[in-house]
Parts: sequence; C-alpha cells; structure tokens
Amino acid sequence: MLQYLRLKCKKSLKKRFIFTKNRIYIMSDKSILNKESLAFLEEYLNNASPTGYEWEGQKIWMNYLKPYVDEFITDTYGSAVGVINPDAKYKVVIEGHADEISWYVNYITDNGLIYVIRNGGSDHQIAPSKIVNIHTKNGIVKGVFGWPAIHTRDKSNEQAPKPDNITIDVGCANKEEVLALGIHVGCVITYPDEFHVLNGDKFVCRALDNRMGGFMIAEVGRLLKENNIKLPFGLYITNSVQEEIGLRGAEMITQTIKPNVAIVTDVTHDTTTPMIEMKKAGHLEIGKGPVVAYAPAVQQKLRDLIIDAAEAKDIPFQRSALSRATGTDTDAFAYSNGGVASALISLPLRYMHTTVEMVHRSDVENVIKMIYEALLQIKDGDTFSYFD
Repeated sequence: MLQYLRLKCKKSLKKRFIFTKNRIYIMSDKSILNKESLAFLEEYLNNASPTGYEWEGQKIWMNYLKPYVDEFITDTYGSAVGVINPDAKYKVVIEGHADEISWYVNYITDNGLIYVIRNGGSDHQIAPSKIVNIHTKNGIVKGVFGWPAIHTRDKSNEQAPKPDNITIDVGCANKEEVLALGIHVGCVITYPDEFHVLNGDKFVCRALDNRMGGFMIAEVGRLLKENNIKLPFGLYITNSVQEEIGLRGAEMITQTIKPNVAIVTDVTHDTTTPMIEMKKAGHLEIGKGPVVAYAPAVQQKLRDLIIDAAEAKDIPFQRSALSRATGTDTDAFAYSNGGVASALISLPLRYMHTTVEMVHRSDVENVIKMIYEALLQIKDGDTFSYFD
C-alpha cells in the first residue's frame, strides 16, 4: 500500500508541478509554459536591462527565440526583432519593451555620498534601505540607499523621501574613494532584486514591466513553431528599447519595419490594492485575464478581431478605457508610417515600478493565448478599414 501511494503521489506531482534548477512551479494540467520557457523567464528577469543599456538582455532574448524565427533585425539603439516569413509584403508586429527603470549617478559629495537622477520613472519613495548595483567599467559596485534612523528624525516635521534628499552610500569616506571604485557621474544604477514565486502562481520581480512582454511574445513565437503554423504574412516579434523614457525605441523600429498591423503588450495596474480609486482607475485585477484597451490609438476593427478570437476560445479578459494616449508603445506604432492598425493587450500587475511587481501566471498564459489566437485570424492584406 505504501508503495502504491508513493507511485500515485509521484504521478500527481508530474501533473501539477514543474521542477527547474532553482524552484518549483505549480502549474495547471493544460499549462502552455514548460521547463525551458520558465528557465528563460528567470534568466531574462534576473539580468539588468536599464533604459539605454538593454543589449545584454536582448542577447538572452534573441538566444531563446532563435530556433523559432527565420532571421533577426537589430537597430542602432538596441531594439531586436525576430522575423518569421521575412519575404512577405504584409507585416504584422507583436511587441513588448525590453527596458527597465533605473537611476543615474548625478553628483558625488566630498564625503563620498552619491546623489541620483531618474532614468525613466523610478520611484523615489521606495528607495530608502534598498541595495543597489552601480554599473561601472570595472563591474558592479554595491551600494545602499541610506535614510536617517527613526530615532534621529524630527517627528514634528517628518520628511518623505524625494529625489533631492535620497543618497547612495558605497562605504567610502570621501569622493576620491568613490572615484577609485570606477564610479563617476553617468553610471547607471539598478536594483538587484531577483525573480521568485509567491503562493505557487504569482510571479514577483523588478522589471516585470515590461520584461514579461518580451517573454510573452517569445512564447507566441515558440508555440507557432511547435504547432507548425504557417502564417500568410510576415511576423515581426519585436522587443523595443527605451519605452520608459517616451516610447523612443518603438518610434525608431516602426520606421524600420513599416508594419501593416501592430499588437502591443505591456502591463497595467491591478486596481484592487490600497490607495487606488476605482472610480478613476477602473476595476482591473490580477488573475482575471488580460486587459483589452479602449483608446483613440487602438484600431477598433483590430480590437474586435482580438476580442472575437478570445471569446471563441474561452479566453477570459478584462476591459480598460484610456483617456487620450495609452502611454505605451501602441501610440508609437499607431501614429507612424501614415497610420498602423494597432491594439493593446495588457497584463494586469500589482505594485508597478517597485522591486516587487506581481503578476498572475494564468494572466501570463492567457495573454500568450490571446495574441496567438488573434494572429490566426489575421489575413494577408487585411486593411481594417472602417470604410470597407
């Protein structure tokens, strides 16, 4: 009986868990993620790719995607594109962005403390007591964002962390010691926080915004290859740089590709956590499915195609209305090249621009499925014209 129970348990574990080198994942029986894709995700997230310095992460991404595409395009600033059917005239983009928020060394005091400025939308309020990596020509130098002890602060006039009062301490007594470590004005600074899983199905890390996008579009490429899908158009799996400082990478790469269609994926806010007003932000929640955007930049016929494809396959999704701009690379693609039919599928996320960004595994899988199923419905030459 004991042997039978052990065998039964072992079979059950194979169905419910995936074992990688560093951790165990609880997975559904129908999970589209596998051991190799999860190992890639962990490696990809744990590598720093601050805005303007994305190339090492791009190399990891391209190495994973290589078996599933015909060729790659790269540009001067580091955007990378895996292409399927490069000779096709009709071009469809699926896109995420590769960069993460960070800091720059801005000023070094005589007593060896470092003041910073943002590189992207870095949150000054989470900085105090965080360990940092300062990237120099000599390698990584560790430091800490210090903050006055509670015992020493004026309780009648508590100051909040601000960009001009947070400093990094690298353990040096003076400016000369800091410079001797290879640190200078302009060195980029990242957080070292790495990927982990909470409660079996919540992925947590810095830079899920939007390294998850790069992961999800790569998984679409993998599934197309493994399922022997022959698309009637060219597919451009695009990992753009410099989104966090104004969609700059997408602005450049869309001029290179000149696509007919663009389906962009990024993250959006879970609005169920404290201090978010649903009357303003809407009701969006991790675990309830991808978020389909409604905005002027979103081409309505393309969005309807995506929704119809999702409903046909029972893929759950949520809706979000965005005033004026989407604030994502969707805007850059939509308003380029005389107008490109574009849509946005977002991954709901908690605690954006912190080191503990959180997404639900099921949402990740459903974004992948939604993009995959939408691609199967796009026909060569589709104009998505409102007048046809």
